[in-house]
Parts: sequence; structure tokens; C-alpha cells
Amino acid sequence: ETAMHSMHLPRGLTRRRMAMALPLLGSAAWLPSAMATTDATVERSTRSLMGTQVDIVAHGAHQPTLQTAVAQAWQEMARLASLMTRYSPDSIVSRINRAAGVHAVNVPPEVMPVLLAGQKLAVQTQGAFDITVGSLKAWHFGEGQTSLPLPQEIEAQRRLVGYRNLVLDERASTAYLRQPGMALDLGGVAKLPILEAGMKTLQRHGVEHALINGGGDVLIAGQLHGRAWRVGLRDPHAPERMLGMLELQGQAIVASSGDYERFFMAQGERQHHILNPATGRPTHGPRGVSLLARDAASVNGLGTAIMVMGSAGAATLLQHRPEVQAALVAERDHSVWQTPGMAALLRPVA
Repeated sequence: ETAMHSMHLPRGLTRRRMAMALPLLGSAAWLPSAMATTDATVERSTRSLMGTQVDIVAHGAHQPTLQTAVAQAWQEMARLASLMTRYSPDSIVSRINRAAGVHAVNVPPEVMPVLLAGQKLAVQTQGAFDITVGSLKAWHFGEGQTSLPLPQEIEAQRRLVGYRNLVLDERASTAYLRQPGMALDLGGVAKLPILEAGMKTLQRHGVEHALINGGGDVLIAGQLHGRAWRVGLRDPHAPERMLGMLELQGQAIVASSGDYERFFMAQGERQHHILNPATGRPTHGPRGVSLLARDAASVNGLGTAIMVMGSAGAATLLQHRPEVQAALVAERDHSVWQTPGMAALLRPVA
């Protein structure tokens, strides 16, 4: 009987204070020192991937099996990330972007489901989620960034954003952006399938118990030393603080989106990387969103969409998704809106 079985509770949003996602091992937050543990039944590994830190913890199999499985998982995730990044000129995404307004591009079978998922969510959210936000190229969120793009630059690029101008031909396996200058950014929809592919690779190698954390998105399988995995929810107003904890076992995913990871301050406002397709500027919805479900497909892209739509839109979006539990941290009063299922599963951090 997994903790996930208690998720299917009456729909609605309740108010309470809490936070966003971070894995916990034992009773401590995941810290670099935890990596020094000499437990032969646990393999821990950390790498930089998809512009964020990714951690793998695999448990339970023989050590050589664990090491092989983890190495294969890294290889598979890196392979998929290289296909779907917009920062490599050789990626499929870059090829589609270069061919905008010119011709369709052949898409490999690993990438087409991600594009289709993005388009499906765009339709469901009336464009609040839109993978053509890559057209907003004037925005940069690197270290030391302090200046805003020019308003006329944002406006010109905003006119190129529009999921209806991405044509996907599933039968021919092609993708085509209708207007020159358009560009895809799969940042909101590619990470979870990539992490899930890593988990499936571990499982194919016989690893039944594992956790993969990728920049606040946490996938778990099985248990750790016969006990539930513990995933802390982080406060986006004070990211070093954890205000709640989920104890999960079996199969589960906690997906988080927030404005506290990549941002700079300008004109007295936090300019963060989650952009509203309608305005071409950072969202003014919640500070952060955490979603809980059994699989990536149930929550993929939802966090970004909710950051754009706000709590009223979130309630509508989640109404027909009883398999998803959610918590939203408000921008101004720090209050938290959450589904009854999330409220029932959250525990205080010991």
C-alpha cells in the first residue's frame, strides 16, 4: 500500500502555509556531505544536466549492478537532453528553429511525444503554456544580468509566440514553425520525460528502489532501506527553508516550478525565467507550485501553466485531474493554496 493511494480526495483548494520540492535522506536535507556515506547498498551520483543539478540515489541491488545502472541512466538522460536543448546547434530543437518559415524538419521518435504533449497542454490552457516561447530571445537570465530587454524588442518577439503556428505531422514525423524568427523552448516540458527515462533505465537494470532529483523535480521508486522516501517542499520566499515534507513510496513524482531559481532584479521587480506567452514578460502569478502524481505525463508542463494562470486558473485546470495534487505559494501574502490530497499528505519537517 503506497502513500500515493491516499491522493484521490475531493477536489478543491484549501489555504495553508507550506513550500516547494527538495529530496530528504533520513531526517536531514540532502547536503554534499551526505554523498560521503559508505553504504554498499546505496549508489549516489550528482551531475550537471539540462542547466541544473541532477542527483541519482539507487538502492538495493549489488554494487556493480548499481554502478552500471546509474552509468546507463546518466548516458540515456544526456542523450535525450542533447536532442532537446536549444543551446546546442546540433540538437533537433535548434534544427527546427533554424528552419522556421522555410521547411519542416524530421523529428526522432523520442522527441515527437514531447512536442505533442506541449501542444496538447497549450490547447488545454488556451496558450498559457506554449513551447514557442523560445521566440522571446531577448531575455537572458545568466549570472550578472541586470538589464531588461527593450519594450519594442519584447513586443516584436511576442508576436512570434503562438503554438498554432507549430505544425506537427505525426505520420511523417516532422515539425514546422510557420513564421521566420519563431523558436521552440522545451524547458517546460522536456525535463520530466528525460528524468523519467533515467528512472526507467535504472529499473531495466533491476534497480527497484531509486530517487532522481532534477532541479526540484523529484521522481521516486520503491523505498530507501525499507522506509518511505522523504521529499521536502521548499519555501519560494525563503528557499533555504523547508515548510513541509511528503513521505512517498512505490511510484511517485513531485514536480516544482518557481520564480526563485533563475532571476535578476530590475525596475524594483523580480525578473524571472518563467515567461507569460501573452505578454512576453515574467509571470505575476504564484511564487511557486508543487505538484504530486504517479507519473510524469500527469504533471508535465502543468507547473509552468499554473505559474502563468494563477490560483483561479489552477483550480480550473486541476478540476479534471483527480490524479494530481497541488500546492501554490502566493506572491504577496505568502499564503498557500493546496488540494485536500496534498494537505492530507504533508507532514511537518522534524
